[in-house]
Amino acid sequence: MFLSEPQPTPVDLAFRLAGISVRVSAWFWAVAALLGWSVCQAVAGGDQRQLLVYLALWVGVVFVSILIHEMGHALAYRRFGLESRVVLVQFGGITIPQRWGGRSIHRPAERMAISAAGPLAQLAFTVVIVAVLKAGGYRVLFPFEAIGESLGLFEGKPLPSKMLAITVWFLLQVNIFWPLLNLLPVPPLDGGQIMREGLLMAGVADASRTATIVGMVTGGAVAWWAFNNGQEYMAILFVVLAISCYQNLRGPWR
Repeated sequence: MFLSEPQPTPVDLAFRLAGISVRVSAWFWAVAALLGWSVCQAVAGGDQRQLLVYLALWVGVVFVSILIHEMGHALAYRRFGLESRVVLVQFGGITIPQRWGGRSIHRPAERMAISAAGPLAQLAFTVVIVAVLKAGGYRVLFPFEAIGESLGLFEGKPLPSKMLAITVWFLLQVNIFWPLLNLLPVPPLDGGQIMREGLLMAGVADASRTATIVGMVTGGAVAWWAFNNGQEYMAILFVVLAISCYQNLRGPWR
């Protein structure tokens, strides 16, 4: 994703997954809970005890989903000969490559593949969830109604418990909408990186500057839409991204 790495603290969670070092900043949990507060309130319907349960469930879903995203990047780096480490931070995560035998990533196609691997890992996870549910004969509350109807996802028996149904709903929301947002052409989101590398492959002069201009306009448009549709957190995020693009336009370009 797009944030700088925070300094380690004693309360960070650290472990290894598939030989890749993972660190979870304490801020990750706090911001994940904040992002899910209104969603969990709506699901709990005023029951404060259930609100805490759903909030914990939401944070767990976000943790698993963002970890899958960053592991997608990390495994793509490994595919191209670089090891990396993952840090989950506020608003997402970052995957930091480590030089291995002096190698670095120079080809735009390789960088594009690495950027795409994160959101594609989440979307692939969604496909697995849907496939498992349909194999069990269950109904899938797919967030895109037209797609759900065309694929017959709304047919079948309901899930056996409300908690399981809410877990699946959280998983589908986070692993469909978040990677799609991340694929928008707004640097430094993955979509912005993909656009820049695509422009480089197409031989566009000053591809970074062009990608940044597109990102500034796109970020502003998404922020405007979000403000007008009650999506305050999304609006704030894309305002910050649009401002970041504007500031980058004023700096030196290489």
